[in-house]
Amino acid sequence: MIRPNLLAWQWGDYVAKHRDRGNLLIHIVAVPLFQLATLVLLGALVGRSATAAIIAIVAMVLALVLQGRGHRREAEAPMPFDGAADFVSRFVVEQWITFPRFVLSGAWSENLRRARRPA
Repeated sequence: MIRPNLLAWQWGDYVAKHRDRGNLLIHIVAVPLFQLATLVLLGALVGRSATAAIIAIVAMVLALVLQGRGHRREAEAPMPFDGAADFVSRFVVEQWITFPRFVLSGAWSENLRRARRPA
């Protein structure tokens, strides 16, 4: 099931769940990787390129795994997923809307400034 008001729900505690320096740095690389891979996958499907499609899928999975590891570093864990549709909708919305909004609003850089540097 896709959550009602997903954009507002996800944004509501996004800043609180993205405070760890390592997670912030992972996201600033992994989210654009996922976005680029999504575009490559679409191009591969249109151009019927199996090789490009496989590379894109591998990059998307890598971005997913990296972000999952980053979230494990956070003091406040994300809400568990309620099935496949919840996972896909939340993940895609985070990649294409919520995280870019987080960066463009200045909240990403503010959280990075506030994060403790490794000793």
